[in-house]
Amino acid sequence: MRYSNCFVPTLRDVPADAEVISHQLLLRAGYIRRVTSGVYDYLPLALRVLRRIEAIIREEMEKAGAQELLMPMVQPAELWEKSDRMAKYGPELLRFKDRHDHESCLGPTHEEVICDLMSRELRSYKQLPINLYQIQNKFRDEIRPRFGLMRGREFVMKDAYSFHADDESLMAEYRNMFDTYTRIFDRLGLRFRPVEADTGSIGGNDSHEFHVLADSGEDVIAHCDGCDYAANVEKAVSVRSVPAGTPAALAELHTPGVTSAEDVAAFVGIEPALLIKTLVYRVCGGEQDGAIVAACVRGDDQLQEVKLIHALAADAVELASDAEIEAIGGVTGFVGPVGLQQAELWMDIGLQGAIGMVAGANRRDLHVTGLDVARDVAQARFIDLRETRAGDRCSHCDGSIALSRGIEVGQVFALGRRYTEPMEVQFQNQQGKREIATMGCYGIGVSRLMAAVVEQCHDEGGIAWPDVLAPFTVILVSMGQSDGVMEASGDIYQQLKRAGVDVLWDERKERPGVKFKDAELIGIPLQVVMGDRGLAEGVAEFGRRGGDRREIAVADVVAETLAELASGGRTAV
Repeated sequence: MRYSNCFVPTLRDVPADAEVISHQLLLRAGYIRRVTSGVYDYLPLALRVLRRIEAIIREEMEKAGAQELLMPMVQPAELWEKSDRMAKYGPELLRFKDRHDHESCLGPTHEEVICDLMSRELRSYKQLPINLYQIQNKFRDEIRPRFGLMRGREFVMKDAYSFHADDESLMAEYRNMFDTYTRIFDRLGLRFRPVEADTGSIGGNDSHEFHVLADSGEDVIAHCDGCDYAANVEKAVSVRSVPAGTPAALAELHTPGVTSAEDVAAFVGIEPALLIKTLVYRVCGGEQDGAIVAACVRGDDQLQEVKLIHALAADAVELASDAEIEAIGGVTGFVGPVGLQQAELWMDIGLQGAIGMVAGANRRDLHVTGLDVARDVAQARFIDLRETRAGDRCSHCDGSIALSRGIEVGQVFALGRRYTEPMEVQFQNQQGKREIATMGCYGIGVSRLMAAVVEQCHDEGGIAWPDVLAPFTVILVSMGQSDGVMEASGDIYQQLKRAGVDVLWDERKERPGVKFKDAELIGIPLQVVMGDRGLAEGVAEFGRRGGDRREIAVADVVAETLAELASGGRTAV
């Protein structure tokens, strides 16, 4: 394509509202434009990149035995009511009514729709297993869209759904999809890590997330330096020694106005690890909806609410009000595990057997010292509640845990019968009896992947696309507008096209500096430069974006290009 015919509205300045580098560069390089909060136009260069990502996904999904279909973005509310997610999914589910007063929603995901299809079409075990996928726009009404394509409201997603006669078949497909995702992200040239993950609002049993490693990532992942263990911090389990203070009788200590864990530890003259931090929550959803519960971790730890939510089989938890804390015998700022009334008490397993601890006394301006958990808090239930920290010991080996930031670009779920049972996805088994199918689902954020690649693949000049994703493989820059340069450039352009190379010919009447800055900014991997001096000597300049260019014979441009692409080149800066 000729540059003068290509819609690439580049910007010289960094947009004020763009915080992360991918958002900045995709705007500056003319790939995307904001329509409204969390919603973007994908301009021609961006669409070419998306199509390349999709092509790799399609190749690997079909190689893995999946079949592509397309489901509607608009979904009837009754399907979500049948799965019991209409209320549970929350405000991210955009609901609306049509002219017939029929309630629908914009699909953030398609478990209900695919289960509705299978409930009508699945008859026999002979049709199983089956894996169906689509690449389609989704909409989630994020309360705070940010970071451009990394957390938008409308986005492009690949979502796949598999159905099985038994759990053994499901787990075989789960492993198949795990391996397929690994191949996809390898082919995209990304530095990534699969991690154990919470199933979140999707539900199910087992899940793994795939994270592109980047400092701008919103997720924190824990990984061991001694084995392959890795998990999102929402799920990560690690080991720390049980705090051991000096054994003593339980006693009260006057602590006027001292409420935070750090201030209490300093006031008493102890390490924060010898303090018990007690948080009080109201349960949202599940059998204990509305109940008030207390949860305890060490003073130097953070409570991971997702772990508590799972222990309670709840949809969410919210911090209790002062009145709710008072109703169970506590005092805001001085809550402790001893003496709480009519409140279920959960303690982090790292506190089991702890002695000589300090905690709130449930009386204003008072704490207790000498707390022995086994002696003084017999009613406690112990589970893993704390958030893993860097330096903890691995729960699988003696290695040390490190933390990294990642951008979640894919996730696989073993859903089991979470949806197939309420949606009545049944089949006739080999014995002729009706049976509920089991299910898995597997998602990749296609548009988020484009942003994640830029987060890893950029430099001071702009985007540095891997060869397999670049909107064009080669940019041909004509230096000057002489007839000879334009004719020679045109010949090279046609030769590259005939060789199957995607080439962008910058034949604009612009200064060389403008052309080179745009070439660097938009990130095309290979550069060919044709000028009057080179033409006189029968040579062109050839090289990789961001690197040195060398002179080669004009007749060798196509061969050199194909050889460079075959060598693989670089995939990230």
